[in-house]
Amino acid sequence: MSRLLFVVPPLAGHINPLAGAAAELAAGGHRVAWAGPHPLVGELLGEDALVYPAGDAADFDLSGRPPGLRAFAALKFLWENYLVPLADAMVAGVGAAVTDFAPDVIVVDQQALAGALVATRAGLPWATSATTSSELADPLGTMPKVASWIRDLQQGLRDRHGVAGEVDLRFSPHAVLAFSTEELAGCPVVPLPGELHYVGPSLADRRETAEFPWHRIDPDRSLVLVTLGTANGAAGGRFLAESARALANLRDDFQGVIVDPEGSLPEGMAEDVLVARGIPQLSVIQRAAVVVCHGGHNTVCETLWHGVPLVVAPIRDDQPVLAQQVVNAGAGTRIRFDRARAEDIEQAIRTVCQEPDYAAQARRIRTSFRHAGGSTAAARHLSTLASISTAGCCS
Repeated sequence: MSRLLFVVPPLAGHINPLAGAAAELAAGGHRVAWAGPHPLVGELLGEDALVYPAGDAADFDLSGRPPGLRAFAALKFLWENYLVPLADAMVAGVGAAVTDFAPDVIVVDQQALAGALVATRAGLPWATSATTSSELADPLGTMPKVASWIRDLQQGLRDRHGVAGEVDLRFSPHAVLAFSTEELAGCPVVPLPGELHYVGPSLADRRETAEFPWHRIDPDRSLVLVTLGTANGAAGGRFLAESARALANLRDDFQGVIVDPEGSLPEGMAEDVLVARGIPQLSVIQRAAVVVCHGGHNTVCETLWHGVPLVVAPIRDDQPVLAQQVVNAGAGTRIRFDRARAEDIEQAIRTVCQEPDYAAQARRIRTSFRHAGGSTAAARHLSTLASISTAGCCS
């Protein structure tokens, strides 16, 4: 059997999809190891995982970036203050993992560029894990100067770490695993050097431990969930307050649930709206009629996995691209995060709930997700790549 090394950033949303694929591979007899910033990656994977430390997770916490960053300013911060320094910090640890574990294939999260650097330098086949499909849409296609700037940043990484050639560290020349489907993401716009595999979300085996006051949920009203994810708390106070007012106005027909991880909403601000620091998100989404969110890939896929339509208010990063994917698929509507008022949010919720086509299209995406295969399909493609690699070594 083969050995596969998974290289990941210290981000739960990027580790969880691969954890399912790794478990499938291990069950099939393959050897699996991980490399990522210490100690967070090990904590997320559990004590049974073989994890090689690569960088210090404390140095790379995206929740601390300025909340007002948008558009190019947010992209600039992401690359200059996170992706490039993270790659520089991880290369030595990933290299040590390759020396000790001797993998046949390296699986590289798209934001863990060190994996692509080390794999290319070592001449090892590698697969890209695209937990978000936004890069496939070539979001910088109309911004050549920005695209050139990112190419220069990548060239700097390749030069510093002794990697020849001009390989795009975001896309493997061997295989790209996209944790979405063509029905949601559409056809890829960016030309890919390797084979693209849409495998759908990897959600089925996730365990949820957060408590939730289910007794406060009224079964006779439609449930509306408002969540901005875990990394946008500082930026989301105004939007959550407007959402609370909208849900208070809708309380005759809708039961509102707001996730407020930072505690930004005053207690009792909105009558009959349940506000919680954390929730068992998949379980709540399963009960929801609509989800209002920021357009993060995890929340979008979790919602559509259950066939629930969306109201999307993208903030930054890949979120505008994913929000447009939702709109293009007919599975939801889009509002302005920085300008939406209570009446705008209220109207969007009513529209999505009252027009049945939104729910029908959300169910269509759900069907595509279930058929794609998730972690099982991802493991199958990685096993095939590993088999080709080991056969080439033995021939």
